[in-house]
Amino acid sequence: MRCPYCGHKEDKVVDSRGTQEGSAVRRRRECLSCGRRFTTYEYVEDVSLMVIKKDGTRQAFDRKKILTGIMRACEKRPVGLEEMEEITSQVEREIYKSASREVPSSAIGEAIIKRLKKIDDVAYVRFASVYRQFKDVGQFMHELKSLLDDGEARAVSNKGRKRRLSK
Repeated sequence: MRCPYCGHKEDKVVDSRGTQEGSAVRRRRECLSCGRRFTTYEYVEDVSLMVIKKDGTRQAFDRKKILTGIMRACEKRPVGLEEMEEITSQVEREIYKSASREVPSSAIGEAIIKRLKKIDDVAYVRFASVYRQFKDVGQFMHELKSLLDDGEARAVSNKGRKRRLSK
């Protein structure tokens, strides 16, 4: 494996373990030249999956595009890279579990939005604003109001749980 820092081709594996779902092997490696450590993931090569874009064109599924979009949405937010990788893996698994070898880009976007909403409201709104292509401030405000309403409902629900737990 080529070191991402110095380009040297020799390294040693320091740690190797499967991910929680068993869909990948995570390896910590140490470069034998510069001594820096980096992480690699090994995945099973899947049957090709095509994404149907909004304009009707088809494009090969690319896991990196999902991760890049999530990283942009989570920029300067308290969401770690491992959590972003996990969301990416969850979305990828969900897509591959569907029997179809073609998936609309809207299904991918909604799967990402659903997961971002659970971990970080700001990342969720950032992703939704790009993905849903809000045409005006009114649409954006509608999404924010929906998010605030959901947050209030969760707060009320959590208050009830706390009372029940304290009895």
